[in-house]
Amino acid sequence: MKRCQTEDRGDYQVVVLSGEVDLSWSQQVRREVLDALKLSDNVAVDLSAVSYIDSSGIAALVEGFQQARGKGQRFVLLSASQPVMAVLKLARLDKVFHLVDSLD
Repeated sequence: MKRCQTEDRGDYQVVVLSGEVDLSWSQQVRREVLDALKLSDNVAVDLSAVSYIDSSGIAALVEGFQQARGKGQRFVLLSASQPVMAVLKLARLDKVFHLVDSLD
């Protein structure tokens, strides 16, 4: 089941994604990430329940990362699932994004 919603978790706005992040809804993911960056200086994208991500999904994350960096905001990827990590490593983005297992 696809899910894309933002939760307030203390200092962070957390964009929670689940299911397959592909071209059919990567624009919604992009909008959710960019909206979260308007609400808080700390944004995390929870990828623990993502079973698949394609280049359009990765592009949405990269855009969020770039916008946050440009404004001095904190942008982290939270609990990336194995399929997501495989794509990030393949694209060498595991060295670019700040990857965390928890917000503590």
